[in-house]
Amino acid sequence: MLSVLIEGETGTGKELAASMVHRASARAGPLVAVNCAAIPRELVESELFGHADGAFSGSRGAREGLFRRADGGTLFLDEVGELSLDVQAKLLRVLEELKVRPVGSDEARTVDVRIVAATHRDLESMVDAGTFREDLMHRLTPVVLKLPPLRERREDIPLIAGHFAREHGVTVAVGAMEALCLGEQRGNVRALRSHV
Repeated sequence: MLSVLIEGETGTGKELAASMVHRASARAGPLVAVNCAAIPRELVESELFGHADGAFSGSRGAREGLFRRADGGTLFLDEVGELSLDVQAKLLRVLEELKVRPVGSDEARTVDVRIVAATHRDLESMVDAGTFREDLMHRLTPVVLKLPPLRERREDIPLIAGHFAREHGVTVAVGAMEALCLGEQRGNVRALRSHV
């Protein structure tokens, strides 16, 4: 199963693209999304791979982990460039063997998971700097989707702004729409939503 890497600035719609990839794949299992940058460093392994009961101080009960929760479906690893090198090595092993071993367990469990990863960072530059594993980058990039920022697709702004306006039950005046189309659009779709 080919992994997919979605590249793009913050707010370009990477999670929406991941959802579309999952729906198009016709995989029966769920789409499970995680923001890798939001998980505390000491809990990343437990969140991704699960843990056995009593695996570490403060752990109560066993936890299946996100890989097992996404079994038969898709695991969306948002901001994958934020993972530490040691977690990258463990992630690579899971992708190669299609097995996860929960923290504190001797038993590996087979998983059937498609990986869709996303980043706003340049992984090749990170590889050159020694902060991202080259072998993992190659494993994540058989298919790469590059989402352009809004400033490179201004013709989409009226359509997107109109959608957000309808969600809020308002209309956007012609002058306001022109200002949105000519604006810098830092933050992309996320910023556009807050301006409508």
